[in-house]
Amino acid sequence: MARVNTYLNFQGQAEEALTFYAGVFGTAVSALTRFSDMPAIGPAGLPAEEQGLVMHAELPILAGHLLMATDMLRSRGQATRVGNNTTICLDLEDRQEADRIYGALSEGGSEGSPMADMPWGAYWGVVLDRYGVRWMVNCPQTP
Repeated sequence: MARVNTYLNFQGQAEEALTFYAGVFGTAVSALTRFSDMPAIGPAGLPAEEQGLVMHAELPILAGHLLMATDMLRSRGQATRVGNNTTICLDLEDRQEADRIYGALSEGGSEGSPMADMPWGAYWGVVLDRYGVRWMVNCPQTP
């Protein structure tokens, strides 16, 4: 089922922030993956202080809406700032629809990661649209 979620980027505070939000909304983190859990990224490719950071986490809040979060990696030149700290995440079921939406949002936009198959099992891309809104397009890979 297609859905829309909010994706938050942090500079090493994703777990702390989600724990706080869980208390606010009376829920619990439903998924948490650390960078060290991903073989394609894993401990060998990151400094020790970044291995335990959050690669992806999900927290249900209201009416089925999910807050998703990640920690940005200083070792990869990533830093949070207004413009990249909040992203609208579109979870789609169809790769063609994902390509269509990504293409439309990219027109006049910048700062993108093109749609591609990812090691976590999704077809994924990110773009900053012409209005400065950041969009993540995600489509689970089908077997």
